[in-house]
Amino acid sequence: MATVFLSIPLRRYTSGESSMEVPGATLRALVRNLDERYPGIAESLVNPDDADRLMPGLGAIVDGEPANMGLLTPLDEGSEVHFIPAISGGAPVSNSASGGGERCA
Repeated sequence: MATVFLSIPLRRYTSGESSMEVPGATLRALVRNLDERYPGIAESLVNPDDADRLMPGLGAIVDGEPANMGLLTPLDEGSEVHFIPAISGGAPVSNSASGGGERCA
């Protein structure tokens, strides 16, 4: 079984539970089993236009590495899976010496 960690927005399906043990040999199987336990959560995880991918704006980290194979990513016994919102964008940063701003890369 893998240990699954859910970001705050996904916890609405689990009554606030942030982590749980879920069986599955791949991310797809894990999501299917997670949805059996917490109906509706798969709709927030799986891209409706591509069943092999997560929703846009959502990432999965498996054992500390990005799940670059999407839902086809294999899992090991004892894997840790984190579903997290993607981080993007940037904002101007004040430069106190010049009074100007720079863009974050």
